[in-house]
Amino acid sequence: MRKTAIFDIDGTIFRSSLLIELVDALIHENLFPASARKIYTAAYKRWSERKDDYEKYIMAVVAAFMKHIKGVRYPDFARVAAKVVAFHQNRVYRFTRDLVKDLKKRDYYLLAISQSPMELVQGFGKKMGFDKMYGRMYEVADNGRFTGKIVNFELISDKSRVVKRAVAKENLTLRGSYGVGDTEGDIPMLKSVQYPICFNPNKKLFDYAKRHKWKIVVERKDMIYSME
Repeated sequence: MRKTAIFDIDGTIFRSSLLIELVDALIHENLFPASARKIYTAAYKRWSERKDDYEKYIMAVVAAFMKHIKGVRYPDFARVAAKVVAFHQNRVYRFTRDLVKDLKKRDYYLLAISQSPMELVQGFGKKMGFDKMYGRMYEVADNGRFTGKIVNFELISDKSRVVKRAVAKENLTLRGSYGVGDTEGDIPMLKSVQYPICFNPNKKLFDYAKRHKWKIVVERKDMIYSME
């Protein structure tokens, strides 16, 4: 049984959000209308001016994606997703990049879990050397176009459930396991591993980590800070 390491992707390995970059690319490629930006522009402005939190901004981006993905041809979507991965594949944090490399050398089974579309998570995860990737899967109709429905919402909405499924299917062990996340949504996953790491955590995760004496790591400019 191989030891397991579970990573969030957006904001944890990738220094942005794969979905944000995808939506911008879909607009640039005219697969989404330019008006899609209006859905999240105000939320972005409030966040960039530190008047509101990042979660509201990313949820506005999700809303833009969900509104406009219906009817998009899958081959066009896949082409743009591949471009996004190729362009941003090296836009990563040093700490998590090096941790992935170290754990891979130690023969850990590397598992990536993200709320971004599966095509992005899979492409990005393969570039990083992950063994298995989980992301949101969107339904495609017989005509090859997206319906706008999420196929695996119940599974992907709870990362601890994904971990249990992967461990059972791949004959893995959580003894000596690592987990890395950056928001309170990662808490169930982090609770399931032996060595949880809160990387650049938001306040809710930071407060939880402090109470439970989890490791906290912050990477800022050319410095990496660690606290237990």
